[in-house]
Amino acid sequence: MTAARDRLEAILSRLAARAGDERVFAKIYVDAARAAADAADARRRAGLSLGPLDGSIVSIKDLFDVAGEPTLAGSLMRRAAEPAQDDALVVTRLRRAGAVIIGKTHMTEFAFTALGLNPHYGTPPNAVDPALIPGGSSSGAGVSAAEGTSDISIGSDTGGSVRVPAALNGVVGFKPTARRIPLDGAFPLSPTLDSIGPLAKSVAQCIATDVVMAGKEHVALSPLPLSGLRIAVPRGRLFEGIEAGVAASFERALHQLARAGATITECLVDNLLADLRAATRTGTIAAIEGAAIHADWLANGASTPVDANVSGALGRAMQVPAVSYIRTINRRAELVAAMDARLSAYDLVVLPTTPVSAQPIAELLADGAHADRIEGLLLRNTQVANQFDLTALTLPMPRTGRPAGLMLMARHGHDRRLLAAGLAVEALLAEERG
Repeated sequence: MTAARDRLEAILSRLAARAGDERVFAKIYVDAARAAADAADARRRAGLSLGPLDGSIVSIKDLFDVAGEPTLAGSLMRRAAEPAQDDALVVTRLRRAGAVIIGKTHMTEFAFTALGLNPHYGTPPNAVDPALIPGGSSSGAGVSAAEGTSDISIGSDTGGSVRVPAALNGVVGFKPTARRIPLDGAFPLSPTLDSIGPLAKSVAQCIATDVVMAGKEHVALSPLPLSGLRIAVPRGRLFEGIEAGVAASFERALHQLARAGATITECLVDNLLADLRAATRTGTIAAIEGAAIHADWLANGASTPVDANVSGALGRAMQVPAVSYIRTINRRAELVAAMDARLSAYDLVVLPTTPVSAQPIAELLADGAHADRIEGLLLRNTQVANQFDLTALTLPMPRTGRPAGLMLMARHGHDRRLLAAGLAVEALLAEERG
């Protein structure tokens, strides 16, 4: 294995070469990363290891606290924030596991939108084609993991913010069950829906990272046998508007799963989706909780420019009565239980991560209505996992042209079983890739 310091220097050289147009990283910790890499190499030479992440190059989304600096969360107004007193808990755990924290990655403002655009700090270029959106809100995380400027990127996921950029850039992204990973020191969007998860080139890397961030002891996972696996496919609304290439790759993946012995069954969930839409008609949980977090500047006016797509949505959510929010939360709890019962007969739910691939940045900037429609499509499938308190994993599908993802979802708390299934499905998809 190449020394951590050598791998780090290769990445730092790449970043230095594009320093005049750096749109993936918000901050790079050159000296601290070199010290951490040297320490990892010293342990390796001594025959010691802190675990599977020891010496891995890791980037973190710019909403995680790092002691001594303000946490920007993609916003200009956060430049004046008080410096963080401590590292976010997940950052502390990563450091203790020997991870080399190379820097903070750019994100959409306050983690609120899914296209990956940021009018203040620039939009990270999609790793496959810089003219395309990276997806958000963990935009820089998706690009960093895909382009190899980190081995692993850490993002947050409130409605798909790990899985959307993972899918659009062609990497693996994992959304744990909410509250599996502690949110301490992570700038919030929606405490009810927020999750912290990794993006990487392999499921194994996501497994190792999840264990560290969850504060668990590392226990190796074996691929879950595909033969006899009970897979639900929720045909209906979640397949509307799907691109031909995405649809074709998804159907090929289903065919592979069936040939491997999995049982594929259609499972209708449209009524539950409709019930949740009705429950959130006055305002989404993410928007209402986000408005509460940002209530001061929403009420008094922002001191610096704010992305209109963020301020507009949060401003509207400020008008939602408290009684409506409480009713929404209570109704959601009922629907979470109903979804759990609906899925109890299955091991996995499988569907396209996003029905469309990454779209040209210029087209979305030129047409607001088109941008809104694309954003709705990007979030439509992924947000099901957050809304119904599930765990989810996206894997890159082969032969899609532009990258697209296959999403596996499992019931609340079934994270390890989902990841074990992910190992098996990843290997299956690799066969088609050749």
